[in-house]
Amino acid sequence: MISRLKMFFHIAVVLLMFLSLEVHADALDDIVERGTLRIGVSLFEPWTMEGETGQLSGYEVDVTKKLAQDMSVKSKFIVYKWEDIISALRKGEIDIIAGGMAITPARALKINFSIPYADSGISLATNTKMTRNVKSLEELNQKDIIISAVSESISFELAQRLFDKANVKAFKTAAEATKAVMDGEAHAYVATSPQPEFLALKYPQKIDIPITKPLISYKAGFGVRKGEQEWLNFLNAWITAREADKWLSATHKHWFESLGWRKEVH
Repeated sequence: MISRLKMFFHIAVVLLMFLSLEVHADALDDIVERGTLRIGVSLFEPWTMEGETGQLSGYEVDVTKKLAQDMSVKSKFIVYKWEDIISALRKGEIDIIAGGMAITPARALKINFSIPYADSGISLATNTKMTRNVKSLEELNQKDIIISAVSESISFELAQRLFDKANVKAFKTAAEATKAVMDGEAHAYVATSPQPEFLALKYPQKIDIPITKPLISYKAGFGVRKGEQEWLNFLNAWITAREADKWLSATHKHWFESLGWRKEVH
């Protein structure tokens, strides 16, 4: 009797594993059959930006529109606050995260990452008037210094580590964190490059870049739900192909190495 129960138990486990694999194997097919790729984004310049009319533009928009085009499906963008985007993916609200998301071990416990499709870094912008007497990064690590960053981002985590004595304030959006340093509510702003650099170019009288090199560099990957191996395999193949034909590098150069795209943002 016990041996039969064990046999049935093993059969049930195998069946459950098989069914689980079948469900996850259909993720790519679901997108194709639906005819729409649901893309989760968050507003970070120049990754994804929203114009006055509500139209989205940016590096991630171009990249995922090309991805959808190559899949012969439509692209549907859904904007989230950064702190909500991973949970949205895990709930099945979106098929992919395209947000310049840094590949980290902590995030890889929650979602799967594609191979990298972009290189980036974390930079620092300062309020020129408030930091005119600051001569080093060490001087920013004081209890009376306020540093802004977006919550749940790698920039916020880095700011907490580098400026552990300062008051690192978390904001839900890049717009709010940027506004804080612009309005003199924060001495500095830590964010994904080239956000700080572009901010200094736009407002040279107010904002300065005290160091030219990034605080750290990182690699960005697409985020997908756990277990979606076929979808992940396709994304890795797509990235490999678009790197080989230089499409990704050309698109990255357009958005990250100049401000010519500002004419495209309405």
